[in-house]
Amino acid sequence: MFSLWSVLVWGFAATRAGAAGPAAQVHAIPTTRISDAFGINIHFTNPRPGVMRMIAAAGFRWVRMDFVWSNTERIKGRYDFRSYDQLLAALRRYHLRPLWILDYGNPLYDHGAAPATPRVRRAFCRWVAAAVRHFRGHGIMWEMWNEPDGGWWRPRPNILAYAKLARAVGKTIRRLAPRELYVGPALSGGMSLKFLRGCFKAGVLKYFDAVTVHPYRRPETVIPIYRKIKTLIARYAPPGRKIPIISGEWGYSYSSARIWAWLWKGYNEDRQARMLARQFLVNLSQGVPLSIWYDWHDGGLDPKNFGDHFGLVRFTYHPGRNPVYTPKPAYFAARTLMTELHGCRFVKRIKIGGADDYVLLFHGPKGKRIAAWTTSSQPRVVVLRIPSGRYRLTNETGTKIRVLIAHARKLSLSLSHDPEYLRNGAGAYPSPAWHR
Repeated sequence: MFSLWSVLVWGFAATRAGAAGPAAQVHAIPTTRISDAFGINIHFTNPRPGVMRMIAAAGFRWVRMDFVWSNTERIKGRYDFRSYDQLLAALRRYHLRPLWILDYGNPLYDHGAAPATPRVRRAFCRWVAAAVRHFRGHGIMWEMWNEPDGGWWRPRPNILAYAKLARAVGKTIRRLAPRELYVGPALSGGMSLKFLRGCFKAGVLKYFDAVTVHPYRRPETVIPIYRKIKTLIARYAPPGRKIPIISGEWGYSYSSARIWAWLWKGYNEDRQARMLARQFLVNLSQGVPLSIWYDWHDGGLDPKNFGDHFGLVRFTYHPGRNPVYTPKPAYFAARTLMTELHGCRFVKRIKIGGADDYVLLFHGPKGKRIAAWTTSSQPRVVVLRIPSGRYRLTNETGTKIRVLIAHARKLSLSLSHDPEYLRNGAGAYPSPAWHR
C-alpha cells in the first residue's frame, strides 16, 4: 500500500510544499477556491520531523492550534512566545498559515476562570497586545476563545462576559494591527443561535472578520442552520460589511463501546472518510471559505474511546519512515478532493434527481468538475446533459478510477453515499455551455 501511495502523495509534497520559504502574507479571509479552503487542527507546538510535510501533502493550507494564555504568561506581565515562534517557523517552511485560538483562563488571575471582570479582561488584553506585536505581519488569523457557549468558558457560559472580552480584544487588535484577521466565537456543536444573537447584539461583529462555528452533525443537515446564521449576521453586521461563516472545527469518530453506540453507530474509518468529503463539499456549496477538520492524528489506541479516533492518521508515530504516520482513509479523502478540484470554485448545485441527491458543479482553470453523492438509503441514478465523449470518475479516496462514456450528450451517473468526482480525461470540458 505504501509503495503506491508514496508515489502519489509524497511526490506531490515535493513539488508543492517541500520548498522552504515564508508564507504568503495575505491579510484577508480565504476565498472558496479549493486550494485555499481547508485546514487541520493540531495539539502541539513542536512538530515531529515529517509531520508538516505530511499535512501539506494532503493539500491543507491552514493549521488551527490553541494559543494558550497560561503557557505563555507564567509570571505576571512576562510573556514567552518561543514555543509559537518554533511552530510558526515549521508552518512557514510548508506555506501553511496559522489560525491561533486566544484561550483559556490563567491561574495567575481569578484562579484560572474565564476573564469576566475588568481586572482580568485588562490582563488578557495586555497578553493579546504582546502577542499581536510579536507576531503581526505573519498572516495569522486570531480566534477569540474556543466554544465559550460550552464547557470551555468557566465556571459556566456567559454571553455578556464573552462579548465584553471579545470587544476588548477586538479593540486591542485593531489598534495595534488593523489588518490582522480576528474571528470568533468558535460556537460549539450545539450551534446555539441564542448565544450568537446575544454576541451580535452586544456588538462583536464590529470587530470579527468571520463567524466561526463547530457544526458536528451530518453534513447536509447544517444547510438550514447556516441560513439562519447568515440572516443573523446580515441583521447585526455594520453597514457595508460582508462577514462569512467559517467552519472552524468539525470531525467524526467511532467507538466499539456500547455506551457510544447511539452517537457513533455505524461509524468506522471508511464512513469517516465519506463524511469528511461531504462536510467539505457542503461547506463549499454554502459559501464557507474555510473548513477545518478535527483532528490531525488519533489521540490513542483504545478502540472503545471515541476521543481517540478523530484523526486523519493513526496514533503511532514512525520516526524515519515516509510517511511518518499511517494515513487513514479520511486522509486520502481529503487529498483526493483537493487534487480533483484543485484551483476550482463552486458554481452551483445542479437541479437533478431528488432532494437527497447532491450534484455540485465546480469550475477551475482546467475546466469544469462535478462532485456527486446521495443521502438516499438506496443508490440513485441521474442523467447528466454533457458533451459526448470519455470521462473519468474517481472515488472519494482516489483508489478507484473508472472511464464513463457520454452518448448523445447524456451520461448516466450512479450516486451512492460516497462522493465521486467527474472530469473529462483532458482535464477541461469542451463546451462552455455544459450543464447551464
